[in-house]
Amino acid sequence: MKKIAYIELDTHAELAANFYELTQDSSEICVDFYFSEKIFKILDIHTENIFLTDNSALFETLEQKKYDLIIIGTVHRHFNLYKTIVGKFRTAIIVHNQNFTKVSKWHLLKSIFKKDFKYRLKLLLKESLLDAPKVYQQSHYLFGIDKQMSKNNNLEFLPIYFNEFNSSESESDTVNVVIPGTVSQSRRDYYSFFEKLKQFRDTGVNYKIILLGKAAGKELKNIKLISAQLPQFFTIQYFENKINQDIFDDWMMKADVLYCPIQKETEFFSIKEIYGKTKISGNIGDAIKYAKPAIFPESYASDLKFIIKEKRDLQTQFSEVSNQSFYFNNYIKGNISEELTLLLKSL
Repeated sequence: MKKIAYIELDTHAELAANFYELTQDSSEICVDFYFSEKIFKILDIHTENIFLTDNSALFETLEQKKYDLIIIGTVHRHFNLYKTIVGKFRTAIIVHNQNFTKVSKWHLLKSIFKKDFKYRLKLLLKESLLDAPKVYQQSHYLFGIDKQMSKNNNLEFLPIYFNEFNSSESESDTVNVVIPGTVSQSRRDYYSFFEKLKQFRDTGVNYKIILLGKAAGKELKNIKLISAQLPQFFTIQYFENKINQDIFDDWMMKADVLYCPIQKETEFFSIKEIYGKTKISGNIGDAIKYAKPAIFPESYASDLKFIIKEKRDLQTQFSEVSNQSFYFNNYIKGNISEELTLLLKSL
């Protein structure tokens, strides 16, 4: 039986949870999970193969356990620790920002003065920020979590997304359009979407827009202003506090269509990343998890049939997509678990 360690000390708790679900019943691989206190609290999983750890004790533990493969879920800090791990053990890293893996030391050094100065300076002085490129270069494998993007960037594709909820047809005469994620203009273009809503006309169809994430600041003020101006066939549901998982699941299940106005570009450590080319949107995982079609900007490159490019007439498209059937049979948990096991055994 292959012994694997999965480490998540920083972010992407949802991927760690998926990996746990896909491997927990395997008779061919044995996985131990090492989580920081932050990740441990988020996931709240208490089994004998879940370990609470920190960066000071982790290397010694890995040395004692002698794993066949170590998977690091996120390398966005703790670069000194991860450099030691990739230099000693057979390691795979999940890549979330492709351009960040290739950045030069000089660019990283300059990035310290561009944003989040205190945090980035701490990473430089205490966590060996300038070693980040070397960590990726020395890793035995680099994983991508989107098949097309992995192929285009020479990454090993890691099947990690699976369907957890059965899709159900809405019995309401209202089209429920859900926009999942924190309401932030930096990642999604909400302002452009609000302008498009003003162009909708009364065709006898009601629309409910659910902004499924905490709204605050300028975005919240804009939502309240727009809500007061919309015609009667429109309603907007928004949240001013963090949404708990049960409410999130409930609204995602009620969705007729997901709308994902992803920005074309974003930055990580002041390095440009392009959604659909060098960075995957987490909304891809949402669409798969809840078996929902999702409308993405035309600029987002995807070969998935349930990821639909936005059309000029968005109102008509909402109604059309909500009446179409999409199949998620390829994402049944058992199938993805088998694919994942085959990959891990081959490494």
